[in-house]
Amino acid sequence: MFFKRLRMDIDAAKRNDPAARSKFEIWLTYSGVKALSRHRLANFLYRIHLKLLARIVSQWTKFTTGIEIHPAAKIAPGVFIDHGEGVVIGETAEVGTGTVLYQGCTLGGTGKEVGKRHPTVGENCVISAGAKILGNITIGDYAKVGAGAVVLRNVPAHATVVGVPARIVRIGGSRDCVDLVQEKDDPMLRELCALRERVIALEEKLNARDKVNEDENLQHADKN
Repeated sequence: MFFKRLRMDIDAAKRNDPAARSKFEIWLTYSGVKALSRHRLANFLYRIHLKLLARIVSQWTKFTTGIEIHPAAKIAPGVFIDHGEGVVIGETAEVGTGTVLYQGCTLGGTGKEVGKRHPTVGENCVISAGAKILGNITIGDYAKVGAGAVVLRNVPAHATVVGVPARIVRIGGSRDCVDLVQEKDDPMLRELCALRERVIALEEKLNARDKVNEDENLQHADKN
């Protein structure tokens, strides 16, 4: 079972990384493959209640690869962690087969709540560099999370999300997304629009006042 999962991890790396020249090179040098292999050992130790030993393996993996995965996290075989530096996967996180995680992404929590408090990522998803997925939310199959996005709510299957906080910009091949209606838009964008409208209103008032002053000056000049 261990070697079958290792082969699936290596195949995922070969499939997703055009720089990979051979499976032997992947097994020998890819930090993501190493981290996943050691995580499976840590996860086994955790499930048989050797939790301290599991944490030691986890921290050793973090030290050697830059990837921190809690021993209790559930990661399916065939996941690819590209580069991997700074990747953090929390205790109750789940990651489906075929998903690609890029450097600096986080599958984390939002506080000290108990129970399921980390994300569930479906199959064949792409979590781009620096993305933060926080809380007990679900990322649907084949979804894509843009670089640097902060995801705080569920993402449907086949959707693409970007921004802080993340918003849906595409579902499948369509841009006609429910999430693009005004009341669900980016709060920062709404604030900028409100400021723009206020500036326009103030400019109109100033222009009107200047016109009144100009008319008064003309009338005064005519009297003189």
